[in-house]
Amino acid sequence: MKTRFLIVSFLCFISLRLFAQEELTLKLRQFEQVTETPLPLRDSSFLALKEAYNKALEEKDLVTAALCLQQMGHTCYHLGHYPQALDYHLQAANLFRATGKKELLADNLNDVGILYYYSRQRNLARAQYDEALSIYKELHNKTGMAETYGKIGHLYEKNQRYDSAFFFQRQALTHYLQADDKKGMAKIYENIGSIYEDLEKYDSAGHYFRQALTLDQQTGDYIASIEVLNNLGDVLRKTGRYREGLAQTRQALDLALVTNEQYQLSGAYRDISRCYNLLGINDSAYYYLELSRKHLLDIYSRESSKQVALLQTVYDMEKKNHEIERLQNARKMNGVIGVAVVIVIALLIVLGTVIISRQRLRMRHAQILAEQDRRSWETQQQNMQTELENRKLELTTHTLHIIEKNQLLEELRNRLDELVKDDRRDQKKQLKQLHQQINHSFHHDGYWEQFRDMFEQVHQTFYNNLKQCCDSLTPGDLRLVALLKMNLPSGDIATLLSISPDSLRVMRYRLRKKLNMEQGESLTAFIQSL
Repeated sequence: MKTRFLIVSFLCFISLRLFAQEELTLKLRQFEQVTETPLPLRDSSFLALKEAYNKALEEKDLVTAALCLQQMGHTCYHLGHYPQALDYHLQAANLFRATGKKELLADNLNDVGILYYYSRQRNLARAQYDEALSIYKELHNKTGMAETYGKIGHLYEKNQRYDSAFFFQRQALTHYLQADDKKGMAKIYENIGSIYEDLEKYDSAGHYFRQALTLDQQTGDYIASIEVLNNLGDVLRKTGRYREGLAQTRQALDLALVTNEQYQLSGAYRDISRCYNLLGINDSAYYYLELSRKHLLDIYSRESSKQVALLQTVYDMEKKNHEIERLQNARKMNGVIGVAVVIVIALLIVLGTVIISRQRLRMRHAQILAEQDRRSWETQQQNMQTELENRKLELTTHTLHIIEKNQLLEELRNRLDELVKDDRRDQKKQLKQLHQQINHSFHHDGYWEQFRDMFEQVHQTFYNNLKQCCDSLTPGDLRLVALLKMNLPSGDIATLLSISPDSLRVMRYRLRKKLNMEQGESLTAFIQSL
């Protein structure tokens, strides 16, 4: 009897070690359900999804194509092909972005985050969750925000940063409460219970697990109830209440039998085996451990078959795609050759046309040159005529200036004659007056003041606008600007200012510099624009 007991204990120990990996698989599956990752249709054909995707692309239905890619990603994910699943989800994300389907994009980002988590790239996973969370906030989607908060909290729990894990799980719970989502609330209660269980605070863990169980029973979520019952059984076993834990696990087993959930059946049998092992009833422990192993082998067998079928389908699709691509490349090459032949023929035709029409082009070019020469000659004649008119104007101005000077000299001669004839002694005073009169004749300041007053009455804001461009103009500059504003000819301006055209050009040049005008810009046009 003692020998039999030792053999059974040894077998239990070996079996428990062999099923360590199976326990990890169950925990991963539990995480999938906690984060509410949408499950693919198990009996759906991967090839049918691929055909639907190709048809959607042909019809330019990008949303349907993205949904097909997302579903294909789910299928690969649940069969353990994470790299292929990630590729499909990333393609779907690009299409969702292109079509502006923000809510579908956020759901897909959460799927991508899970794949990055399983690939041990938690920073990338968090980036996906953050982007999804910002979209849900923009759309005021409470349920989506709660789901994402739960996923972020799970990341912190796996990093053993429990304060942050509690914070995000409670954020998730708050949003589920606002959305009145009892199923989501149950998941968060279960998550919080798991954190307390990691912290070995089993009373608090049991409290939250029982809250989760109540909500799962209200919503009729039997699979979630099985998981929570198993968690309660774990807590009771860890606190030494083996028979109470066994009762909880048996309830989980009954629900698993009803729902025919093979993963849950295997887990329940395994947990019952542990309870019996802790109670020292190793015969029963071995029996239930064998049942767990049997169900687990069945699961692995079915999953392996599905994986093989999926890999074969993917291989066939890739092979077909490569063949299609090869045929398309061949068709493109034939098209390129045909286009090249057409281009060569067209070039020959063009070359012949060029040779034939070369003489015509030369004749036309000669006609154009002759026409240009004629226009140039006419332009020169017009310029000569204009120059002649300008010279006439300058001559008139010069004549007027000579007349004005002659008048002044005549007046001065008459005054001097009077001074000679007058023998009074105040000739010095009269000479001084004569000097002042000469200065007055040169400057005409009084007349300019009257001119400026009348000019400002007509152009009230002109000088103000001018000062904004340059506030350092001299009175002579202001006179020139006023005459330009009146659009007077250069000859008339020179006459009025008693200067030569060259001096006028110098004044215009200096004025352009003060106004910071670029070379080629018209001074007159600039003044007129003020």
